[in-house]
Order: sequence, then C-alpha cells, then structure tokens
Amino acid sequence: MSAILDILPMSSWIDTQGKPLIIAGPCSAETEEQVRETVSQIKTEGYAHVIRAGVWKPRTRPGSFEGMGEAALPWLVAAREETGLPIAIEVATPQHVELALKYGIDILWIGARTTVNPFNVQDLADALQGADVPVLIKNPVNPDLALWIGAFERINRAGIKKLGAIHRGFSNAQENKFRNSPMWNIAVELKTMFPELPLIGDPSHMAGKRAYLYELAQRALDLNYDGLIIESHRDPDKAWSDASQQLTPKALGEMLHELSIRQAEYGADFQSNLETLRSKIDNLDRELLEILGTRMSLVEQLGEYKRDNNVAVLQMNRWRELRKSRGDLGKQMNLYADFVEELFELIHMTSIRKQTEVMNSAPVA
Repeated sequence: MSAILDILPMSSWIDTQGKPLIIAGPCSAETEEQVRETVSQIKTEGYAHVIRAGVWKPRTRPGSFEGMGEAALPWLVAAREETGLPIAIEVATPQHVELALKYGIDILWIGARTTVNPFNVQDLADALQGADVPVLIKNPVNPDLALWIGAFERINRAGIKKLGAIHRGFSNAQENKFRNSPMWNIAVELKTMFPELPLIGDPSHMAGKRAYLYELAQRALDLNYDGLIIESHRDPDKAWSDASQQLTPKALGEMLHELSIRQAEYGADFQSNLETLRSKIDNLDRELLEILGTRMSLVEQLGEYKRDNNVAVLQMNRWRELRKSRGDLGKQMNLYADFVEELFELIHMTSIRKQTEVMNSAPVA
C-alpha cells in the first residue's frame, strides 16, 4: 500500500512549545453554563492547548442526547474569547462544515462513524474545498487501515494540508476490558507510513471507563504519540453523554501530571546500546523464520502423507491438543496468553492452507 500526503507539520497550526498536544473538554456541549464552567476550569489547570466539545453527537441508537447543534456554537466562540484557547468540534455532514466555518471554529475532526464511509468523507472533502482549517481524522470503527488512509487522501486532495490522526480504538466483539480495542499496531503502521502525520491518542473512547484512562494515555505516550484528546466535564456523573469515561478538569490535570513523557531523541551511548540489542533481535528473528520454514517443510510432508492415505486435512482433536499444549508452554515462558493463542491460530491456518494445496496436487510419479 503506497500513498503520499502533502501535509504541513503540526507546528504550523498549533504551538505546544515542545510538549504533547492536549485537547480537552466535555463530550457534549450541553448548556452555555456547563461549557463556560468546564472550559474555565480547564484553562485554570493550564494543561490544555485546545478545547473540544461535541456539538452534533452521532449516537448508536435514537433517543439519546444528540447534541445542541448550531445553538452551541456561540457558546464555544465565547469560551475561546474568554480563555484564548482554540476550539475543536466534530463534523459529519457538509452542513456541519458550513456552520463550523461560519462561526470560525479553529479545528475540525471527523468521527469514526463517518470515516468508515467513503461517500460521507468525500462529501466533507467537497465542503472543505478552499478552507484553511486543520482537520483531524479518527480511525474508522472497524480495523481497516486502507479505509483510514483513504479518508486522509480525500481530505488532502481537497486542499487541506493541516491534517492529523486520532486513534480512538476499534470495535471488537472479543474485547471485554476496553470499550474499543486499541489495536496499537494499526496506528503504529499508519505512523510508519506517514511519519510527518501527527498521531493523537483518544484514551476516552478506547477506555469507556475513567479507571483505564491513565493506562491508555501512558501507552500512547510510550509509543511517541504527538498528543492526547481526552474528555473532561465539570460534573462527569451528570454528563448527558459518555458520563463514565469523563474526568473533572482537576482530576484530568492530576492524571496528566502523573504521565511520563518519553524522549524521542537519545544520545550516542544510548544509540550504541540500542543498536546492539536490535542486532540481537534481528538475529533471533532470522532464526525464528528459519524454524518456521523448517516447520512448514514438515507440514508439507504431512500433507503428502494425508493425501496418499486419503486422510482429511483438519484433525480437530489434534488442533485442540495443540492449542492447549502450546498455551501451557507459553505460560511457562511468561508469554502473553492471547499472543500465543493468536500466533498458533495463524500458524495453524497457514498449515491448513499448505496441506490443502498439497492435497489438491497430484503426487510426483
């Protein structure tokens, strides 16, 4: 997958003075008083570079609070005037874009439910033609890197060069701890492909519960993310949307103070030690691949034996035994259980594929 984005550095649209970008504010702009009080407390705490608030809320089911719409925009403009902090909101339709630009909103973001639909993203791109406003794009609901990249390409082709990515996690039926599974590898792959693209972590939507916010925020910073977007409310338990994942401005400040910010650059001694360790890892990776190659050769022989003796490829008893024994071995070696399970599921599926190819080929005369 190859793509090129013509984007400007984050410093061209926000000055964080070398610190990670912090975007904070309520999930929803509920009332003028709630916005003013929450934003005032955030400003007093001194950690935020940008204020966020939901104006239009795309809810999963009708009947929930879906935002105040245009009525909330003057509240945010007033909040910007009082605090001197730029304002960011989500837009999901061309009409949202038109109103946001009319009121001079500083930063726009595209939500996960919109990113997932190329038709909707293209409508927004068309509405943004000729605008000079930063646009942040959340990952799509489902884990599809190409879909995420496609959204950046569409908005970039509309002339928007101030772009950033928001990683808010992905829907996953198997996840039972977080609201959305982080799947860090997808965001890291995006950053690898586009190192100039600012990457902002959204622990609020990953977590779904405030108890996990610190853990997820720290992980994002450990991965050298460029910033965080976190929901904060003057009285979280009484919030009209997503109450369980919001913090008071003071609690958010305390959490941010506890986070450790890792150095992106390092000295010569560190580099030397790093290269030594990486060299050892490279050698082990080579050995791993050689072992996998040997294993696949044995799998091919197994396929030939099954073919010649008319035996089915998939043997469920063997697979159940393999999953349990490899899981037990992994536990003894202090490996994550889910890692071992996923690894051997992949190895097993590849083995089935190889044996199926052998079974459907004629034996060598």
